[in-house]
Amino acid sequence: MSPLLVRRPAWRHHKGSAPVESEEAVVVEEPLELRLEGQTLTVTLRTPGHDLDLAAGFLLSEGVIDGADDLVALAHVDDPADPRGNTVDVVLAPGLAITRRGKVDRAFFATSACGICGSASVERALRAAPPLPARYQPDPDLVYTLPARLAEAQAHFADSGGLHAAALVNAAGALVLGREDIGRHNAVDKVCGALLRADALPPGPSTLVVSSRLSQELVTKALMAGIPALAGVGAPSSLAIELAQAAGLCLIGFLREGRFNVYA
Repeated sequence: MSPLLVRRPAWRHHKGSAPVESEEAVVVEEPLELRLEGQTLTVTLRTPGHDLDLAAGFLLSEGVIDGADDLVALAHVDDPADPRGNTVDVVLAPGLAITRRGKVDRAFFATSACGICGSASVERALRAAPPLPARYQPDPDLVYTLPARLAEAQAHFADSGGLHAAALVNAAGALVLGREDIGRHNAVDKVCGALLRADALPPGPSTLVVSSRLSQELVTKALMAGIPALAGVGAPSSLAIELAQAAGLCLIGFLREGRFNVYA
């Protein structure tokens, strides 16, 4: 059994048959505390695994860091009170901890508020994630192969049915890397964080493929990482389309076997 999954008892019901007791694979969900030089920055729920990638991707998407050079250290905290390893501490380059921590606080406030909508929201997102310097639209024949590439990144989905996945596919149609998590945003942060820690951002002509709908937040995360195309199996929101159009990002929705829609 993968560390991402645990076994839990359940009763399977099928119409016309008596319930059957079984043991089902269930996705692990635990809190991750992210500390900024010893002080709690945020606590998020995630599926354990690739925690350092998740932390780096989160800091990138929130504008706290711009690249790998901004990270001095990133590690799990050796804390007797946290035997499960659910705490990560990050040390930033000198000065960044003070000057950029406020960006995270403001981002959290903006996410929880609903008073800024439409064009104002897109304009603010563009200030955080400027338009892409070069546009890229994957060839339709390549797009048709993306569901299969995403499936390669979903090693544990078939066992549990409870994990989202994000995968980066290059212009040749090859899977660069993939990550799974109970949260779709976490899966994307894990991909972006892995690229950042490998000093591989921006990744050049490539497509970020996700197993979910397409929100403005996911478009913003792709832009912050310099990824020029985003594709998802679900529908895009109106703000996701507006931001993608304004930033020059190729946005593909309803990606299924043999069909897809291009919105930007």
